[in-house]
Amino acid sequence: MSILIRNGRVITAADDFFADVWIEGERIAALGADLGHLAAEADRVLDATGKLVIPGGVDAHTHLDMPWRDIATADDFESGTIAAAFGGTTTIIDFATQERGGSTLAALDAWHARADGRATVDYGFHMVLADLPPERLPEIPRLVEEGVTSFKMFMAYPGVLYADDATHYRAYRAAAEVGARISLHAENGIVIDEIAREALAAGRTGPEWHGRTRPARLAGEAVHRAASIAEVAGASLYIVHLDCEEALVEVKRARERGVDIHAETCPQYLFLDESLYDLPDFADASRYVMSPPLRDRRHQDALWRALAAGELQVVATDHAPFTLAQKARGRDRFTDIPNGAPGIEHRLSLVFHGGVVQGRLGRGSEALRRWVAVCSTEPARLFGLYPRKGTLAVGSDADVVIFDPDRETTISAADPDTHHMRVDYDAYEGMTIRGWPEVTISRGRVLVEGGRLRTSGGGRYLRRARVGELLR
Repeated sequence: MSILIRNGRVITAADDFFADVWIEGERIAALGADLGHLAAEADRVLDATGKLVIPGGVDAHTHLDMPWRDIATADDFESGTIAAAFGGTTTIIDFATQERGGSTLAALDAWHARADGRATVDYGFHMVLADLPPERLPEIPRLVEEGVTSFKMFMAYPGVLYADDATHYRAYRAAAEVGARISLHAENGIVIDEIAREALAAGRTGPEWHGRTRPARLAGEAVHRAASIAEVAGASLYIVHLDCEEALVEVKRARERGVDIHAETCPQYLFLDESLYDLPDFADASRYVMSPPLRDRRHQDALWRALAAGELQVVATDHAPFTLAQKARGRDRFTDIPNGAPGIEHRLSLVFHGGVVQGRLGRGSEALRRWVAVCSTEPARLFGLYPRKGTLAVGSDADVVIFDPDRETTISAADPDTHHMRVDYDAYEGMTIRGWPEVTISRGRVLVEGGRLRTSGGGRYLRRARVGELLR
């Protein structure tokens, strides 16, 4: 398949120019001011007049077909990656999760079984380390050989995913030795669990107590502690779903003293706030139970400023959708509400609306380039996918989105044009935004065009490069 995209405004993290894009097979073969002479050779010619042409989105934080107790997230690798494609995301990195006491290599096999042959967009895996005794350290380099070059660890969820500081240090050292990155859920879970026990003992059982028992200060404390361990271990550290100024301050302080530390935030922390926990109906409030929780609106301005200044590098989704029926199992006890919310479909459009249309990422070309950086280029760079992914350049994968910057859309779970996720609500229900993907192309395959799915399946597993290396 060859595709010629004509007359578009090409936006990358570094450049903004008008050009045609020529795709041959799975790669970008040429970009030029006038490639019209190739139209006769093309299998498809797509007119991008008045549209933005950008690299496909890279979502570095998703949870598809993720087990939680005896249930799993509503989206699997089939439905979730189709929803991603409708939203202009052409690459995801999901989380293979090791069972405590089990093999990480077995976990990788289990997640391949979930994803292989079902995904529509390309995908990689982080490995969740539930524990790491010294005798299993040899698994770390073997995982890196399989292209798993990032490991997620938790300072939250004692008894399930929590690892003590010694295990953190051991894992950080092992990752540093093989050029891998540590992704971290930074909340002080030991103290949080104690606060939650106090709340439950006092009869405070509603969803509003989820956020109230997870103070922002304990997120900041966890980032400080993890950054200190990473500094001593010589590790590369990436803070996931950063939601508050207290955590952001610690990231900036660590970077100032030379720690190799980066961080992401998520659209929910940029657009939603803790007042949603006070909605009177349980079903309405419980859908926003996620960890870390939504915060006071004051944090949003700090996060947007940090994204604009490059102090936060990435916007990912932490897509972890549970249905309202699944959420309802915590009706009598907020600690039993499955944590997570949907978002894989709307990330590009939400960040465009808030960052470009509303000017929170800067003005004009600066805002456009920063939008592409945080949604595509920086996650690709940080997680060993660049320049195959995350940019539009000769030789890069033909992951291309034609984006309409003027289309206004009201998001609703009841609207099949705006909601393709397999969950019965939308976190951004009723929000009207400007900017929407029109065409999504992955490795030269037109996945979505004109609001219709044109191709499903065909997503490939990505073996990612080590920290600082390029993927060709």
